[in-house]
Amino acid sequence: MRPGGNRGWLLRLVIAFSFAQAAVSMARPAVSYRALALGADERAVGVIAGVYALLPLFAAVPLGRRTDHGRCAPLLPVGVILISGGCALSGVADSLWAMALWSGVMGLGHLCFVIGSQSLVARQSEPHDQDRNFGHFTIGAALGQLIGPIAAGALIGGQDMTGTSALALVVAGAVAAVALTSLWRIEHRSTAATSRAGKGDRVPVRGILRTRGVPAGILISLAVLSATDILTAYLPVVGEHRGIAPSVIGVLLSLRAAATIACRLVLTPLLRLLGRTVLLTVTCLLAALLCAGIALPVPVWALGLLLTLLGFCLGVGQPLSMTTVVQAAPDDARSTALALRLTGNRLGQVAAPAAAGLIAGVAGVAAPFVMLGVLLLLSSGVAVRSRGKPDEARTQEAEGAEGAEAGEANGGHAEPRPDGSALGRKSDS
Repeated sequence: MRPGGNRGWLLRLVIAFSFAQAAVSMARPAVSYRALALGADERAVGVIAGVYALLPLFAAVPLGRRTDHGRCAPLLPVGVILISGGCALSGVADSLWAMALWSGVMGLGHLCFVIGSQSLVARQSEPHDQDRNFGHFTIGAALGQLIGPIAAGALIGGQDMTGTSALALVVAGAVAAVALTSLWRIEHRSTAATSRAGKGDRVPVRGILRTRGVPAGILISLAVLSATDILTAYLPVVGEHRGIAPSVIGVLLSLRAAATIACRLVLTPLLRLLGRTVLLTVTCLLAALLCAGIALPVPVWALGLLLTLLGFCLGVGQPLSMTTVVQAAPDDARSTALALRLTGNRLGQVAAPAAAGLIAGVAGVAAPFVMLGVLLLLSSGVAVRSRGKPDEARTQEAEGAEGAEAGEANGGHAEPRPDGSALGRKSDS
């Protein structure tokens, strides 16, 4: 049986990712509230949010190179330990500089976990299951983003904002540690052996970036993640200015995450109906308009509606950008291509919060959401121009060879892929 035939590993990976992401999603708003309690202004909150992505910015490509010709699984527990430590130590830090440092450690841990897990999904999924498995994998992230803000909102509040935010961060560290229980024997031996046997000349980074489809996937992912990140970091600031309680902010962020889960549960039918290019273009365009709408002084119920619709639209970009990048990249450089995608994400997470902090300091706390709208509008234009990229051609060439595998893996019936999502693979590497 090929590795993709038994998806028990995928369920355990989703569970682990749910706990790891819940910890991060709980810690990010808690860090913002603790920073505000320690005297930070909007600019300082933006800097601390940006440091979360600074260390990963330099580590992503080396980790991807290592994973291309090695095992994926060791990165997962390392990532969990760094996330747990970064959360807990942020809770006991008593200065903004220390909070920024431990926020960076938390971000490095998240990067290790994500590179390892995404590479694992790419290797251990059958070609026709790539879109579905990446979609299911990102449900783990969305579950964490649903639970984390609610938990943070329940713990943070009252007169002692410093103490309650510290408690939320320590609890987030404990939540992350639970992910370790789902990571035993998650990588198949045949997949690990194949990755070690496939060592060869490295594909240059410049060559990967020049591959058609890779830059588009990176930009779309950057825009979508920047939107999610700034929502998490700056909605508490908006709530402080508009008099919205932290518990309500937690519910609003969780509404966004719940809509993202709903989107990914129906991703396959949407792909069959619209195709990848149209779906990416439409959802990025709608997300741009919805982000700009958050800048308006709307009542809480309207803000909840905007965030729910926004969460549904943002749910499309991440899994489809993963598949787009993996499909376009050379077979022996897929982990590096995914790492470059994550580098783009982290670059956005450094630049976007810093820019948001400057804009918020000059034009008000709602202005960063207008900036996000512009970025998402640009990504929708890139998605339109990605029509006709080689993924459709590869899919047509692979359909005949993959039809029998798809029928076997899906209980005797092949899953049609008019969206161009089937991927050519090279010995599961």
